[in-house]
Amino acid sequence: MFERPEGIENCRIWVDGCFDFAHHGHAGAMLQARQLGKELYAGVHSDEEILRNKGPCVMKLDERMTAVEACKWCTRAIPGAPYVTDPKVMKEYGCQYVVHGDDITTDANGEDSYQVVKDLGLFVVVKRTPNISTTDLVGRMLLMSKTHHYQDLNLEKNWQKLINEGDNLDRFTRYATDETGLQPGSVVYLNTPDELKTIVEPKRKKDGEKSKYVYIDGGFDLFHPGHIEVLKLVHDKAQHLGAKVIVGIHDDITVNKYKGLNYPIMNIFERSLCVLQCRYVDGIVLNAPYVPTVEFLSRIGDVVKVYHGPTEVDESVYDEVRDKEKTEGDGLFEALPKHKYDHMSTEFIVERVLQNKAMYVERQKKKGWKAEIEKVLEANERNKGKEKMDN
Repeated sequence: MFERPEGIENCRIWVDGCFDFAHHGHAGAMLQARQLGKELYAGVHSDEEILRNKGPCVMKLDERMTAVEACKWCTRAIPGAPYVTDPKVMKEYGCQYVVHGDDITTDANGEDSYQVVKDLGLFVVVKRTPNISTTDLVGRMLLMSKTHHYQDLNLEKNWQKLINEGDNLDRFTRYATDETGLQPGSVVYLNTPDELKTIVEPKRKKDGEKSKYVYIDGGFDLFHPGHIEVLKLVHDKAQHLGAKVIVGIHDDITVNKYKGLNYPIMNIFERSLCVLQCRYVDGIVLNAPYVPTVEFLSRIGDVVKVYHGPTEVDESVYDEVRDKEKTEGDGLFEALPKHKYDHMSTEFIVERVLQNKAMYVERQKKKGWKAEIEKVLEANERNKGKEKMDN
């Protein structure tokens, strides 16, 4: 029903949303929107607007802005965007079209938040990322479920599942694209007991170019501003060194071993897409070892720095890196300083949800009520589209 207009590739595109837990579903929408036009502006709703129309948000506006600004496909993030998309606001920022997923979003009154721009012919549909939403993630926290975890990735049958299940490989490839969303960008590696496999090739090197790398690893669960600030620090340091940033991502079993309960809230596939969409990252290693050995780092290439953020970790984890530093004197390991969001962790966010459990349970119920209305609106929209085609 909403066809892609001629010449849209020369236009500035608008997207808007809550972006609460800026997960890979949000990034997927921004990727598709950026692929359509020359620039992408992302409107971010205020805490008050979200509360009134949807229920309490978990992440505050400045935290959500940090996450949206870190997405490599976002040209500019706009705070305080209205919940019901306003063509006057779009025009103010020079945006000709608004892009949204193929689901219906309703306001506090149960009315389509995009009806005005749809009626004006300014609305373009992209495919919604399946099986992920803020509501899903809050549900995992409240239910303490672990069914989303991947099994031991050191076993071939399990890493084959991670790479080849459904459209996973296609999504790794798409999220690894550059800031245009159209060309190769980041590299995706898979660490196995025998070798470092290249799953997605990076953009081609210039003739004679030699690559240097800096490395940082972690769980990166509920990819949040604390992770983003650390990666920004690492990126800035890498720029001075003329190096690229490679991020090691631990598998679900490793994260659960050290965090317990039902952690990670996001599985390794979801976490890796969140890291890949970040503008401060040049590549990832799936199933990175908890202890980064010299042999493992040599698989990546010329790693000139290994960083660790301000979170606590057993010092012995980096013993081998430090030993190499002592014998070769190359200053390989560096602990990063504290930053704006160093108080934030996955546990900190989960605690926010659990402390306000009653509000979030009510939000889940409200989501169910709105979902029924949204199904009816979606059915009506499909019927209109069918009638249009028949005529």
